[in-house]
Amino acid sequence: MQVTDFDIPGLKLFAPRHIGDERGYFAETFRADVFSQHSSLNFVQDNESLSAKAGTIRGLHFQNEPHVQGKLVRCTAGALFDVAVDIRVGSPTFAQWVGEILTPANGKQLWVPPGFAHGFCSLEPSTVISYKVTGYYNAECDKGLAWDDPAIGIAWPDIADPSTLSAKDRIQPRLADLPVYFRS
Repeated sequence: MQVTDFDIPGLKLFAPRHIGDERGYFAETFRADVFSQHSSLNFVQDNESLSAKAGTIRGLHFQNEPHVQGKLVRCTAGALFDVAVDIRVGSPTFAQWVGEILTPANGKQLWVPPGFAHGFCSLEPSTVISYKVTGYYNAECDKGLAWDDPAIGIAWPDIADPSTLSAKDRIQPRLADLPVYFRS
């Protein structure tokens, strides 16, 4: 498994090796021994969601203390543009973001540690995102950030369709109005 760092500390890209032949391929999509070299957190739950329409936007989401979540995200069908935003106040990379295209064919997985907001845009119909989390879902700690905040300036794909936002995501605060949930 190849592990790539970003300019924003903490974020990682895991790319499993595909061993293939004319029938298809085999890949180890997760190894605890490899992951533990990059994080001391353990996974407690797997989540999956389907975006039926291309251009569906979900996020930007995170959970605050005491129920923070790290996420290891991959795409099992279709394609998605996956985003992580540093929301750790005092971090030298505060408000900076990373975006990666995840597909079943490229096998890439984005590690989004606590202290980052996460979101994505489906690039194809019937896109499925699957992710492991390090904390159980907690409604009281479920928070969000405006997906289109100009202070962050995410370069969403042209297909991104704001009409697909959930009611919750339509009213998320901008970064300037977000309480301090994480410090570096």
